[in-house]
Amino acid sequence: ETPMQAMDAPVLDGKKLALISILRAGNGLLDGILELIPSARVGFVGLYRDPETLKPVEYYCKVPSLDERMTIVVDPMLATGGSMLHTIELLVARKATDITAVCVVAAPEGVAALEKSGHPVRLVVAAVDDGLDEVAYIVPGLGDAGDRQFGPR
Repeated sequence: ETPMQAMDAPVLDGKKLALISILRAGNGLLDGILELIPSARVGFVGLYRDPETLKPVEYYCKVPSLDERMTIVVDPMLATGGSMLHTIELLVARKATDITAVCVVAAPEGVAALEKSGHPVRLVVAAVDDGLDEVAYIVPGLGDAGDRQFGPR
């Protein structure tokens, strides 16, 4: 029942949830989702992109038990897909089988990387931008999502 009228809506129907934030930018999405689903377990994966190779470098990983949980990975930007794929591989190794990636902006290259990966992942994204620039930033994009939310390092 909404303030406007009655409606049918999908429900999670008793599914256990795990929310995984890719640090640090993912934390900006995490709080809002936790307001909707306060009983979800929370985990964190810390990655940064090596400026030379553009590959993700892991510096932290702490996640709850994932078997029999719907797992939602949050990261505002999906550029090359490297960080998201690295995170998904960590989660699959920990028995995650129902994974959804939630992003605000994606580049076509990142979407294609997820599609080609063969991993069990759904992608929810607000917008797919034009592509990547020469240093693999999304264009037009939003800039560095972590810096925009929390200030420059």
